[in-house]
Formats: sequence, structure tokens, C-alpha cells
Amino acid sequence: MAIKIRNTSEVEFDGVKCVVYGGPGVGKTRLCATAPSPILISAEEGLLSISDVDCDFIEIKTLSDLDSAYRLLKNDKKYKTICLDSLSEIAEALITEILPDHKDGRQAYAALAQAMIPMLKRFRDIKGKNTVFTCKEDDIFDEDGAFVCKDLLLPGKQLNKQVPYLVDELFHMQIDRKGVPFLQTKPGRKSFAKDRSGALDPKGEYAGSIDDVPNLTELFAKIKKAKTNPKLK
Repeated sequence: MAIKIRNTSEVEFDGVKCVVYGGPGVGKTRLCATAPSPILISAEEGLLSISDVDCDFIEIKTLSDLDSAYRLLKNDKKYKTICLDSLSEIAEALITEILPDHKDGRQAYAALAQAMIPMLKRFRDIKGKNTVFTCKEDDIFDEDGAFVCKDLLLPGKQLNKQVPYLVDELFHMQIDRKGVPFLQTKPGRKSFAKDRSGALDPKGEYAGSIDDVPNLTELFAKIKKAKTNPKLK
């Protein structure tokens, strides 16, 4: 096949692709429910935090379930946002399925990464949809026991290294001293984040309110506006 030289101006906006990681109770699942026309893919039975919200979901227990969810949604016209909530829980469920087939645990975790990364790319690349991957957070310490930074919490050593590279937007969800949930959108000294759109606050924070989480529909609209109208950044 002959190669073709293209220009970056030809690349069309095809939805926001992001990872949101954070500690327990910060509101990651509720955040997903604020996205445009969302559907949740979850391995968690605890969806109580959004029981007051009208939001469809698919429960995942196996790799086959995850593949079936992809096949169901790849040509879907109803939902605008696919949320895998959370990757940590989904990966933990899948490693339970994979472990019996491997005598060496390290091989099992490698097999998990080899199975999950291509699947996550398939979800990310569904045309015309936003994709949100949520994840638990982990505290990283040095050899002396001193806290170093926050990181994604995923089984094994490969997934947490590879997942951030799958997306253009990586947000660290936190709660400030006043109890307001917010998304860190720029790199910090103790936790990493990124915003490749250039559309979000240069200070690196996108806040909700004392009563609720940030609104992903509004945030995605800002990113889309910047991507489709670069002069309006």
C-alpha cells in the first residue's frame, strides 16, 4: 500500500478520550454520570452513588463480557459516552479469571495487560464517542518509606504504565479543603495529569461545587470547541 503524506489540520475531532483516577469516595462514578449520554461498563456492584441518576450500565465479569460490551456499543447510536468504571475493578475481576491458567503470577499479569490494552484501544477508537476510563489511585513510596506521588492503581506493573499513554486527557480527581471535588488537569509535584487539548484552565484545576462533582458535559464541550475551532482556545 502506498503511503500518503497528510497534514495535522486534516485530523478530525472524534470525541474526548480520558482517564480519571482518584481515591475512594471522591465521586468518580458520579462524575461519569455527568458525561453526555453516558453508559457505564462496570465490574462493581456498588453503583449506589448514582442510584438517583437515570444512567444505563453493563456489568462485566469476564473478558468475554468486555468483548461483548464492545461489540454491542461500537455501532450504537444512543450513547455519546462510554465509561469503563473502574479499570481497577474490571482488571481485578479479569485477573481472577486469568490466574488459574498460569502457574507464575507474573505471567498472569502480563497476560492481563496483553488482553486488556488492545481491548481498551478498541473502546477508545470507537468513532464519534467520548471514552472515559476511571481508575483507583495508589500511593507510591520510596525505599525509606517517604511518600513520592500518586499513581494509577492497577494489577501488575504493566497496565498502570501503559494506560496513561492511551489518551489525550489524564485527570486526577480530588477534594479540596472546603469539600469541593475537582479535577487536576495539569502535572503537579505529587501527582500527574495532562491536557493535550489546551482548552482547560492553565492553573490546572476544573472544579465542581460543594454539592456535586465537576460536569463532564461542560468540560467536554470546552475541549471540543478548542479542537474544532483552534482560534477560540
